[in-house]
Amino acid sequence: MAFTGNFMCTSFKVELMKGVHDFTNSSGNTFNIALYTNSASFTAATTAYTSGNEVTGTAYVAKGNALVNVTPTSTSTTAFTDFGDSTWSTSTITARGAMIFNDTAAGDPSVVILDFGADKSSSAGDFVVVMPTADSSSAIIRIA
Repeated sequence: MAFTGNFMCTSFKVELMKGVHDFTNSSGNTFNIALYTNSASFTAATTAYTSGNEVTGTAYVAKGNALVNVTPTSTSTTAFTDFGDSTWSTSTITARGAMIFNDTAAGDPSVVILDFGADKSSSAGDFVVVMPTADSSSAIIRIA
């Protein structure tokens, strides 16, 4: 099975209400982005990081990169947060998608599943995941 879309994980929504995730950018949890092959099968029901079908390649390590949090804020009735772009420099990687997960919380709970729509590759160059604009209509995590 392959990636089937972009999802905010249902378990993440419940965990927000339980106080599991802290997005405070200087003292909060550490969130990572891990890259996966097209063999990964993630949906909104995905609950935690897994190393199964995670990419391998030059300059890539298991659990991917730590992300830089953007301070949570709101506009009108929508609260949102985002992350800075993530780069694997001088890498040789092929990935179909990614998972953002909380690397600080017990069990590495999943937050968001990203489907790149097709395999993306780098060959002895930068592999970059560009995050959307941090606003109420585009941020990677929005609650309206």
